[in-house]
Amino acid sequence: MTGNAAHSSSEAVAFADRIGELLTTIRSAEAELGALLVEIEQRGVLELFGYRSAARLLEHLADEPKPFVERLMKRARLVNPGRNLDGSPIPALAPATGVAARAGRLSNPMIDVITDVLTQVPPEHRLSAEANLLTFAEEAGHKQVAALGARILAHLVPDGPAPDDTEPVAPTRELFLRRKRTGVWELSGRFDDETGTRANALLDALAERRTGDDGPDFRTTPKRYGDAFSDAVDLALNSPDLPMQAGERAHVMVAVSLADLRSGVGKATLGDTGTMTAAEARVHACDAMIIPAVLGEKSEPLNLGRLRRLISAGLRRALFLRDRGCAFPGCHRPPRHCQGHHIRHVRHEARVYPIGGARPPTLDRHSGSVKLRAA
Repeated sequence: MTGNAAHSSSEAVAFADRIGELLTTIRSAEAELGALLVEIEQRGVLELFGYRSAARLLEHLADEPKPFVERLMKRARLVNPGRNLDGSPIPALAPATGVAARAGRLSNPMIDVITDVLTQVPPEHRLSAEANLLTFAEEAGHKQVAALGARILAHLVPDGPAPDDTEPVAPTRELFLRRKRTGVWELSGRFDDETGTRANALLDALAERRTGDDGPDFRTTPKRYGDAFSDAVDLALNSPDLPMQAGERAHVMVAVSLADLRSGVGKATLGDTGTMTAAEARVHACDAMIIPAVLGEKSEPLNLGRLRRLISAGLRRALFLRDRGCAFPGCHRPPRHCQGHHIRHVRHEARVYPIGGARPPTLDRHSGSVKLRAA
C-alpha cells in the first residue's frame, strides 16, 4: 500500500513538472512571437506582406480572434523596443519584463499587471519598481503582485495620476420616433450613461404602482413605464422653459368639422399625423395648448382659433389649494400631473374638476358621470 502511494506521488510530481515545462514553452513562444511581430511592424508589414497591420497579419495566419491578437500586440509593444517614423528608437516600457517573458517565466496576467503599474510610475522610478515587481513575481501570483504594485503607486504617486485635460467627447444621443399606419408610435434610440441614468430615475418615479381606494394597481411593467413616458411628455410640455418652434411655443393643430364639433361625434385631424375623436379634442381643449380650426363641408376653414388655456394659471392655483391633486376617486396623483377639465360642458356648468393620473379619466360633458379613457 505504501509502495502504491509512493508510486502515485512520483507520477503526480512528474506530471506537474511536465505541465510546468509545457507552460514555459508556450509562454516563451508567445513572447517570442510578440517580439517578432513588433519587428515586422517596424520594418513595414504592408511592404513585406501586404497587410495593413501586424495584428491583421497574425489574425489571418493564426486563425485567432481579433481581441486575442490585439491584446498580444499591445503586450508586445510594452515589453519590446520600438522605432519612430524617423527611425529613432523607442525604449520599451518594461524591458526586463520582456526578457523574463521570453524566458517563459511570466504568465500573460502577470505581464499585464506589471506593465499596468509601470505605466503609472514616474520614469525615474520605473527601473527599481520593475525590479521589485519581478523579484516578487518569482514566488507570488499576479494578484499578489498587483497588491504590491498598488503599494508602490501609493508611495510614489500619492496624489494619483494627473487629471486628463483633454476635451470631453460629445455624448452619443440618438432617438428614432416612427408612426405606423395603425396610428401607433414606436420609439427607439440610444443615449450616454448620464442621460440614460437620469431618464431611468424619472421614469422609475412616474411608473410606481399607485394603490387607490379601488384596489391595487394591476398594470404590467411595460404599461406602467409607457404611462410614465406619457406623463413625462406632459410635464415637459407644461414647462415654462419649453423652447420656441417657428416663433411659437410647441403646439398641435386640430382640425374638426363644425357638425362634428357641435355633436361631439366624429373625427378630428391631429396635426399632420393622425386623428382623434371630436369628443377627445373638446376635452383636451380645456387645458392643453390646442389651436382649434373649424372647417366647413368642403374643408374650408370657417374659424381659426388662438393659442390659449381655458383653465387659467390663477384657476389652476385655486384648484391646487382646493383639491391637492387629482380629484378622481382613488387617484393620488400630485397636482403637477393633473389637467383641469369641465365636469359638464361649459355651456351647462362652469365648474372645473382637475383630473390626471397614469390613465387620465375623461369627464362626460352632459351627464356629469366619470368615464375612464386609456392614455
